[in-house]
Amino acid sequence: MAKKSNDIIDISSSLSEIWRILTEDQRELVRESAEIVHYKKGQMIYVEEEQPSNLICLLKGKVKIFKTGVGGRTQIIRMIRPVQYFGYRAYFARESYVTSASAFENSTVCLIPMELIEDFVRKDGNLAMFFIGHLSVDLGIADQRAVNLTQKHVRGRLAEALIFLRESYGLEEDGATISIYLSRDDLASLSNMTTSNAIRTLSTFVDEHVITIDGRKIKIIDEEKLRKISRIG
Repeated sequence: MAKKSNDIIDISSSLSEIWRILTEDQRELVRESAEIVHYKKGQMIYVEEEQPSNLICLLKGKVKIFKTGVGGRTQIIRMIRPVQYFGYRAYFARESYVTSASAFENSTVCLIPMELIEDFVRKDGNLAMFFIGHLSVDLGIADQRAVNLTQKHVRGRLAEALIFLRESYGLEEDGATISIYLSRDDLASLSNMTTSNAIRTLSTFVDEHVITIDGRKIKIIDEEKLRKISRIG
């Protein structure tokens, strides 16, 4: 089970984007109702068909959003990094979750009741525009990924996935190693390909001196070439 926490966390800092928009009264309501929950690596945060009830903000760790398809095969839709918000689209759409979310590593989230958020949105146009903006960006990214994952060849899809991870999580102190370690299965799921294809394509990238691999660590050697492979598909 996820572990609820009574830890005192600086919510105003963690939720800075929304915090700037709220009135002081609204901030106090958030302080009173927000809940901090810790998830261990692999724990589910929500599952498909579950009814949404909270705006979720990732405070620490990494979270993957995924969908289970035909034959139980999973497709990673996107990866969440601190301090991104997620889990609210389904509530606004008045539907159950169409995806699942799990902790990719030990993670801490802040849960804010969506009923409270909806009340704020109905009274505050700036907050409404905040969510419209975020949903619009997510829709644009989803549309682009849908095209890329269906039209690009495996090389282009894998290159795009590596660039996405690099831009989402950054690089380690060496300035080359991507700061997230995915299994070959997860990398394949993110790239919409089989694990065997992901392994073969990674080996090809190594042979071409685009990347080097050390277990789950991937170091980008030639970022310009990686981006070119992604562009040409």
